[in-house]
Amino acid sequence: MTKNDIEALFDEWNGALQSGDPAHVTALYERDAILLPTISNQVRHNHAEISDYFSDFLALGPWGRIDEANIRRFDGLAINSGIYTFQFNDGSSVQARFSFVYRWNGSRWMIIEHHSSRLPECGQPG
Repeated sequence: MTKNDIEALFDEWNGALQSGDPAHVTALYERDAILLPTISNQVRHNHAEISDYFSDFLALGPWGRIDEANIRRFDGLAINSGIYTFQFNDGSSVQARFSFVYRWNGSRWMIIEHHSSRLPECGQPG
């Protein structure tokens, strides 16, 4: 798998967001994946909880773009971490740090961990 292939996994995920269907997005996560979401304080531990988060998030009409990506590959794992920005239907946006951890399941790359946290306000220690 090349760097471009790993970048394409984000494009697939972002495209699933555009579908507006939480099940489409959730299908990209392993059944026991962990999601630490951007706009919720609740850690999501499984498909039901991940789908619940995306039901609310997708209602905002998100569209993401990567501002900085750092890609690494280790045997059956791939990691993409950096900064991304989401634009929403109401014209607002949020910039966040992200980490996607993917695992090869024998037929495709699946998200096993996804962390996304809003960037702190400029000038804040931390």
